[in-house]
Amino acid sequence: MPSAEALLRLALAWASGLSLRQVCALAAANGVARLADASLVERFGGETAEWLADIAGALLAARLPATAPVGGRRLVLVDGTAICQPGAERTSWRLHIAYDPARRRLDAVTLTDGRGAERLSRFHWVEGDIGMADRYYARPGEVRLMRQAGADLLVRTGWNSLRLLTPAGGPFDLMAALARAGEAPGEYAVRVDDRHPDPPPLRLILARLPQEKAEQARRRLRQDAKKRGRTPDARSLLAAGFVLLLTSLPADAFPPARVCALYRLRWQIELAIKRLKSLLGLGALPAKSPALARVWLYAKLILALLLPRPRPIACGAPFPPLPGRTLSFWRLLRGVVLGLLVAILAPPPPEMWPQHARDLARHLTDPPRRRPCQAEDPNIMLS
Repeated sequence: MPSAEALLRLALAWASGLSLRQVCALAAANGVARLADASLVERFGGETAEWLADIAGALLAARLPATAPVGGRRLVLVDGTAICQPGAERTSWRLHIAYDPARRRLDAVTLTDGRGAERLSRFHWVEGDIGMADRYYARPGEVRLMRQAGADLLVRTGWNSLRLLTPAGGPFDLMAALARAGEAPGEYAVRVDDRHPDPPPLRLILARLPQEKAEQARRRLRQDAKKRGRTPDARSLLAAGFVLLLTSLPADAFPPARVCALYRLRWQIELAIKRLKSLLGLGALPAKSPALARVWLYAKLILALLLPRPRPIACGAPFPPLPGRTLSFWRLLRGVVLGLLVAILAPPPPEMWPQHARDLARHLTDPPRRRPCQAEDPNIMLS
């Protein structure tokens, strides 16, 4: 291998959608390196994955803010996504992601094998942070670790996910609370039994779902129970009509309605993961070898971190079409992959780009100036 730069180029070219043989052929044609695909597999072994992980970590560290956003609190969305190797029947790798919705960018990324559980403790928390996650992160030990770091949490939970206690230490009757819940969101002071003498105090927010959404959830429960030859639990059917949120945010600054509005921002990390998988092909892992898989995944993350972050979408306006012509999804995906590959190996001048590539570049660099959606700005809800 001529240099570390050449090795990085080859790894990024492989992550952009080419096969190993195509990477070798293109590298030889552009004078980057001359080697066979078997030799490239050998070069990708050893500590190449750790080296790429360090590069991705440096790119992430360069994007982290020096100060908290407007409002004095940093909101961090946490989620994980499963990645399967070719022919796998279960999860091969799991990517754990922390996402900053205020700046619309990744804050931290951790890669584990398929047995790596989704935990808030995988990320570093500082005083003033607000960690938001779905029901898989509602674990007793995670609550204590977050509070010890001075961070607040907002997680969704199920009716039987945690053993809830009253402030006095007795069992909390969740079913009775759900039975007397009104239309407006309500709250209860609770503690989570984490096998410590003094569990941290929390708030349980009960928000009733719209009637049609509740019926859809109950219908799914009945269908799942029918497939398993069981009778659905009456407690599950009752809880299916509610959103249960567990939070440590102060009640004076974050009443129940505001907590529910804040939790609606969690869809943004779902969109970020969808972009990684659909546009960058993060879920199309081509390697079965653990060493090669880690090289490909870290190279794919480097590509994602090098791309410009998405800009805010204007209120009431969908993503605007490219000027003058319609661009299909597959044509857009092909243009993005080819553009990344050409930019890595031998970028041509802009006047030689295809017309749809010039239109896309002009649209990304000069978007229409409209007022952003105030209701979707996390800083509004934290200030």
